[in-house]
Amino acid sequence: MWQQTLITLRARPRGFHLVTDELLAGLPELRACRVGLLHLWLQHTSASLTINENADPAVRRDFERFFNRLIPQGTADYEHNDEGLDDLPAHFKASVLGCQLSLPVTAGRLALGTWQGVYLGEHRDHGGARKVLATLYGDGE
Repeated sequence: MWQQTLITLRARPRGFHLVTDELLAGLPELRACRVGLLHLWLQHTSASLTINENADPAVRRDFERFFNRLIPQGTADYEHNDEGLDDLPAHFKASVLGCQLSLPVTAGRLALGTWQGVYLGEHRDHGGARKVLATLYGDGE
């Protein structure tokens, strides 16, 4: 079976956000997949997707502080600032973290580890809604 769905994630403030449940809500056909892969492609250059801790929100706050120190905003060295001081730093963060994930599917569920969840890294102050193209490939029940 092949299934492709465009999921629109609601707008969020800058930071790292657990979006696993929102993605799954947009993929009811996942429940019929016995074994397969789910590919997620974020259609933006100023946000990112990654997998990490799904229980303690402090991890997401620490991620935001770390990446803001790693890639500071407002430095005079950046030429590209068409949409504000957060413009190029958002592109850098998105490139470091990436815009795609491939996740295993087992028995109609994502085969994530106990403490794993999908993060949306929103790297803009006002990024707006984000679109994720979800492609599911696998054997149905």
